[in-house]
Amino acid sequence: MTIHVVKAGETVGSIAEFYGVDPARLASDNAVPASGALAVGQTLVVRFPRLVHAVQPGETLYAIADRYGTSVRSLWQNNFFLGGSTSIQAGETLVISYFDNKLGTASFNGYAYPFIASSLLDAELPYLTELTPFTYGIRSDGSLLPLEDDALLSAARQRGVRPVMHLSSLTETGQFDTERGSLILTDASVQKRLILEVQQTVLRRGYAGVDVDFEYLPGTLADAYAAFLSRLRRLLWSQGAFLWAALAPKTSADQPGLLYEGHDYAAVGAAVDAVLLMTYEWGYTYGPPMAVAPLPNVRAVLDYAVTAIPPKKILLGVPNYGYDWPLPFLRGTTQAQSISNEQAIQLALSHNIAIQYDETAQAPYFHYADADGTVHEVWFEDARSLSAKLRLIAEYGFLGAGFWNLMRPFAQTWQVAASLYNIP
Repeated sequence: MTIHVVKAGETVGSIAEFYGVDPARLASDNAVPASGALAVGQTLVVRFPRLVHAVQPGETLYAIADRYGTSVRSLWQNNFFLGGSTSIQAGETLVISYFDNKLGTASFNGYAYPFIASSLLDAELPYLTELTPFTYGIRSDGSLLPLEDDALLSAARQRGVRPVMHLSSLTETGQFDTERGSLILTDASVQKRLILEVQQTVLRRGYAGVDVDFEYLPGTLADAYAAFLSRLRRLLWSQGAFLWAALAPKTSADQPGLLYEGHDYAAVGAAVDAVLLMTYEWGYTYGPPMAVAPLPNVRAVLDYAVTAIPPKKILLGVPNYGYDWPLPFLRGTTQAQSISNEQAIQLALSHNIAIQYDETAQAPYFHYADADGTVHEVWFEDARSLSAKLRLIAEYGFLGAGFWNLMRPFAQTWQVAASLYNIP
């Protein structure tokens, strides 16, 4: 894999010619038009096929996979244009393998809301080990708020992806609630009902495990939270399921703040099978313009995390979005708009603005002026920033990564992931 940064005057055709690759595949792999303008400073992932196959009349994807001793899942990963479909046409060229120097094996989990477009989900699933539908919230009596997860569970199973039940302290209002989380941890009868409903849901819906995300817990409940997780894990293990927990991005054990104090890294790490470090949202809706996940900030969390939790229990949180801030930034007034990485690139292209790259944050950004003359600052993710983050998995010896979230398409995420790692 090579990550190419577009220069003025370059096209998909000229870039493909420079690297000696098929321009149509280069375009489809990066979900960009085969002809037309590219934004200066945007990235393209260039992959180099080792072995290809020309589809013959009557051949199926299953037969081709069998012929080469590979899997349909692998063919999906190597041929993004298939979109997770088994439909192929005579004359198409399929990549059987690439000249990739893999860093190892990494598990990838992705979060999705039930309303995700089916075509987008089908295209992303071949690059995932687990899929986590978001979310089962909790009522005040400990019963679960329902989730329409049928379509997600069916799609995951069809593509060999393990479904994970997401349990959060979201209430009927759709917000994380400190009081609701506290109630679960302090009322034995409410907690008992919740655990029973979780067990029943795992069995009934066929979930492989549970991912717990209780946020904004006070420090006085840190022990109770770890004890709840330990209790839930024992019961899930008895029915062959695993337990994960999401952790706020701490850099020390005694980090102050409601977001952090209830998450005891060592205690939670010991109570569960794996943790997701939510290493994003430094740049956020109400904060000043900056990268969503600046690499030095991410590293500071990881450096602390591995002192309290075995690396093989850690999933690195990776954002799949960016923000657009109107300037000047006024705290308490300015609100950034959450945008996709593709939208960010289109903004740069439509305003004829060159995308910059912050080498310290390891993130792309740019400024533009809208029709009213208001200057905006945009930070997002591209192949360079994603590669920098995903390489941390091998560097630290992590289990893998969790992508928040799958709702916005960005082909380069999956090109980089599949180039760097074998995905079980």
